[in-house]
Amino acid sequence: MDDSVTNPVDASAEVKAATAESMPEANPQTQIFNEDSATTKAEKVVRSQAMDRNGGDPRDVESEAPPSKRLKLDDRDGPAANGPKERIKGIAPIKQEYLIDLSSASHGDHDDDAAEASGKRDENGVAGRGARGGKGGKKQSSGQNHSRQFGSSRDAISLCKSRDHQNEFDPSECQYGEKCKFEHDIRKYLKDGKREDLATLNGMCPVWDATGKCPAGWRCRFAGSHSEEVELEDGRKELRLRNEKRSSTGVDANGDDEEQGVGVVNIVSIGHRIELRKKKFQTPKADAYLAWLNDADGSEAKQKKASTGDATENGDSHDNRARYKEPPLRPSEKRRIYYGPETSILAPLTTQGNMPFRKLCVNLGARVTWSEMAMSLPLLQGEKGEWALLKAHESETRPPKYTPKSIVTGYDNSKDFIFGAQIAGNKPWLTLKTTEAITELCPSIRAIDLNCGCPIDLVYQQGAGSALLDAPAKLEKILRGMNTVSKDVPITVKIRMGTRDKHPTALKLCQRFVLGGPEAQEFGQGPAGVAAITLHGRSRQQRYTRNADWEYIAECAALVSKLKESSSEVADTVREVDGRDLSSSTQSNGMPYFIGNGDILTHEDYYNAVSHGGVDSAMVARGALIKPWIFEEIATEQYIDKSATERLAYIEQFARNGLEYWGSDEIGVGITRRFLLEWLSFSCRYVPIGLLEHLPPKIGDRPPAFRGRSELETLLSSGNYKDWIKISEMFLGTAHPDFNFQPKHKSNSYEIEAEG
Repeated sequence: MDDSVTNPVDASAEVKAATAESMPEANPQTQIFNEDSATTKAEKVVRSQAMDRNGGDPRDVESEAPPSKRLKLDDRDGPAANGPKERIKGIAPIKQEYLIDLSSASHGDHDDDAAEASGKRDENGVAGRGARGGKGGKKQSSGQNHSRQFGSSRDAISLCKSRDHQNEFDPSECQYGEKCKFEHDIRKYLKDGKREDLATLNGMCPVWDATGKCPAGWRCRFAGSHSEEVELEDGRKELRLRNEKRSSTGVDANGDDEEQGVGVVNIVSIGHRIELRKKKFQTPKADAYLAWLNDADGSEAKQKKASTGDATENGDSHDNRARYKEPPLRPSEKRRIYYGPETSILAPLTTQGNMPFRKLCVNLGARVTWSEMAMSLPLLQGEKGEWALLKAHESETRPPKYTPKSIVTGYDNSKDFIFGAQIAGNKPWLTLKTTEAITELCPSIRAIDLNCGCPIDLVYQQGAGSALLDAPAKLEKILRGMNTVSKDVPITVKIRMGTRDKHPTALKLCQRFVLGGPEAQEFGQGPAGVAAITLHGRSRQQRYTRNADWEYIAECAALVSKLKESSSEVADTVREVDGRDLSSSTQSNGMPYFIGNGDILTHEDYYNAVSHGGVDSAMVARGALIKPWIFEEIATEQYIDKSATERLAYIEQFARNGLEYWGSDEIGVGITRRFLLEWLSFSCRYVPIGLLEHLPPKIGDRPPAFRGRSELETLLSSGNYKDWIKISEMFLGTAHPDFNFQPKHKSNSYEIEAEG
């Protein structure tokens, strides 16, 4: 029997079975990084075996896309060779040629629902990072996330601070003399106490490069870039810091011995923090308003107790208002702010909302940024760590770029800022005193936002955060009081749908914010005067699970837009809204701006929120952590397929920002590495646009195991924390022997609280 088969293309050509010898050899992957982790080695083995089985499929050859490759919307669903696969809900639709069978090391789940408890401790009511508590003022190791340990990054021998900026043969100026326990011999310190200088970042100290001086002095891990050894006339060789740019002291202009960082504003001096800690910092406006509020509450309670059913609306209300003898600024006297489709917003992010990351986002197009949530009590106690959250970079003090598409009433862009501060508190006296302190000590603030959405148990159980959603009258009093004492700084509020699933309360809250609640209308106080309302489309019970409810956000946005008509309907002699009590927003009808928050990952998500959700702008949280260039995509209204090289450049920029802010000494390098690794735990989730079969990507989709278009792209997508450390070592050198990083999914709680 003839087993030959006729060639359908060329009958004269013999058809032969393929053999290993006849197939082209697959291109082996090149090793561009030293000491690959076990996961990376496993990926290489699996991919090599896959290429052998496929006979060297040319699709498996590594190739990186050109920089800033832009995908037009018309090409998003272009058919593949055999037609696109059907999209599966919850799974990132990665093209078949990039998928790998990696059974030995799979991608871990990203549990954002547990992302909430970074440093929040149940101390003295609602305390915060650095708060004192326990017996004798000792710090307690309580909270949900204290099991995460990061080790330490310190010199083996500590150099005395009096020698930080001295030359080797300068006389010692240490006030402790021979009793000092630190090293004074600079040469011995450099040899035995400090690790070798870093060769990364071209061996140049980022702080020195940016400012011409380095506060770390000899402790800098790049000290060689701003020091030299000089031979003296007597033949001795002396180690010297370069005189032309040498910093003579480590004490700043405010009398504080802290290292300020490069371009940092809103620095609160140690003197002011001591005043706060000793309760000597004066808050006269808050004190006066609280005294009036207490009297008003007492009168109201007596009135209700003595009432026989006939409510009085005029007498006591006028008496209560008269108690406040010197009314401070009204909402209309505040600095006007603007929100529109072009003002993309970076949400408050616990842990990752640090200044180096915000600076990166501003450079990539973020128009508004917010601080990490700061707790009111530790701020009033002068805690250094809590006040550090309100520091901003000078790039955040510039006016936000905007091209308004509607009439902007009374808005002066030159007086506006990018950076705003978010606080949380559970009592009026806490929030009012904190607000007045912030406006006095931090001049570069766009607005102060009250957090009413934090779902953290330790915060909620003390009546702060999302707990305020169930106390609308108390919440309104807090906002009105903050608005009264905040000078010219506008007040905004961030809320959730409610505390329980299927029982949303945000609609009623929005109405109360805009028109004023029954209590306020009874006493003729009018609305609370908030300039903007931000709604996160999840309940407190839902936390971060399931998708954000943008239909409910749209319903609330529609209500706010219609409340101008509602305010006219209640315009009687008692309830008529005083124009001075309207919002300090720039909208012509005096209504606050309404902003949506939740699951924004692409520019399409953003503009769908604005057009279909009816919001003035949208706030981006996890989407910015996954890909900070989302703000660039929003500005250009198109997808941007960033290459691995470009993404690595952003990591380098973060490292530089971190060293400039936290310092270039061993401790500063360790802190920068820790926060870089925290960010990489989010950025590794990014699936390059060029690898997807369907657009848009969804923030809740989880990718199967895949390889990138280059070795670097594969590394940047690794979910193995050892690979994150390897990435950090490209710019920060080898990690300190005592440094430790525990991935969040292995700790008791997942640390980031990213509301969206």
